[in-house]
Amino acid sequence: MTFSGGKPKPGRGTRPAAPATVDGGSRYELGRPVPVKGVSEQVHIAGRVKDLGKTVQFSWPGVYFEGRFRGTGLGVVLDCAAADYDVQVDGATVATLVTPGDTTHWINGLRDGEHTVRVVKRNDSSGDTSTFGGFVAAPGGAVLSKPAPRDRQIEFIGDSITVGYGNVSGTRDCDPEQVKRNTNTDLSHGALTARQLKADYQINGLSGLGMVRNVAGIVPDITYRTYYDRALLNVDDDVWQNPGAWRPQIVVVNLGSNDFTDLTPGEPWTPVSLAAAYRTAYGEFLGTLRTRYGADTALVAVGFDRNAEHVRQVVEACNDGGDSGVHYWFLDQSGLDFLGCDGHTSAHDDRVIADRLALFLRSLAGW
Repeated sequence: MTFSGGKPKPGRGTRPAAPATVDGGSRYELGRPVPVKGVSEQVHIAGRVKDLGKTVQFSWPGVYFEGRFRGTGLGVVLDCAAADYDVQVDGATVATLVTPGDTTHWINGLRDGEHTVRVVKRNDSSGDTSTFGGFVAAPGGAVLSKPAPRDRQIEFIGDSITVGYGNVSGTRDCDPEQVKRNTNTDLSHGALTARQLKADYQINGLSGLGMVRNVAGIVPDITYRTYYDRALLNVDDDVWQNPGAWRPQIVVVNLGSNDFTDLTPGEPWTPVSLAAAYRTAYGEFLGTLRTRYGADTALVAVGFDRNAEHVRQVVEACNDGGDSGVHYWFLDQSGLDFLGCDGHTSAHDDRVIADRLALFLRSLAGW
């Protein structure tokens, strides 16, 4: 199954003849075009990546790459058999690549001139590592200097609701394959909120995991906190190396929906012990974020469904302890249809939530 968010361009997906060299900082190796510059020199990257020079690797959903080029076509160099990607030229989606594999996907037949390009990872694939190899210009064109980063930055931390799990399905009934194809993190409430506020963003979301307990008590030896520090989620002990450019003014945390799913027989928790452990872990996690990003970063803890009162208590304790930069925001469910896969928020719901959250964050940050 594929999707199209815009009018397809003529000739899309075909490869131009391969000359010995190509204008615009590109060349060919074994018939395959590769950028001469390092990827991070060529594109603006938002999201956690491991920079290997000519390529970058990544795992989190919603990672995006933005560039500029001149000409009538562009190649997108990817190696990923697990996730889907949207390619957007001049703000319109011109291709959706479903588990593209090791490929250079060509967008051809464009108006001759300067263009912007954005490639975004649509879904979560925590068990796999994806690789992006940059952009290559079609013959006669050139990859131009990368766009400047936005002055504002927001980090979103959470579970499937943050990922945008099955949000474009239009139905609650989905099999695992349909969940993958119908998850679009680029239309999640976090991505929409950031775009309203003209901010770069990270969507550090993992479906099914919680602060101290996962959905239905699965895999009790790990939690979301096991993975938070990583760039590559499937690599044990991996640690993301912040290049120094990621200094979010706001971090939004929405974890707890999975913690408070119904207890199953054999679990060591009682409702009281679970709630106490959750509040303790949440407070410690906020402390970790405060240490990482400093006193000037606003931390927003989201209350949602059965975790709301516990989150409010954690925020109150932080404030009483002298940290006035921790804020509580209640995710109001009124007007939501939950028509995403398995009863998750839909694309409609994500728009509603984004409108409400953007209003709160704008007042909080003075944006």
